[in-house]
Amino acid sequence: MYMTIPETAEYLSMNEKQLHALVLQGRIRAVHDGEQFLINSEQFQTHFEQVEKYRAMIQDYLNEPIPEDLDVKDED
Repeated sequence: MYMTIPETAEYLSMNEKQLHALVLQGRIRAVHDGEQFLINSEQFQTHFEQVEKYRAMIQDYLNEPIPEDLDVKDED
């Protein structure tokens, strides 16, 4: 599905000017129809999937209990 820059900015929760700059730099693929840039929203799907995967990995790591170290001696 193709979206305009304002629609894509809302979808990505970012500033329209920043998104426009990324399009002009070629960091986000877009088609110019003579009046406006159209951006295919499916190009962000892989990114969102990777973010969710890393978020789950970090949450698993943070939920892992800290093992007790048997070699620690209380010096008090």
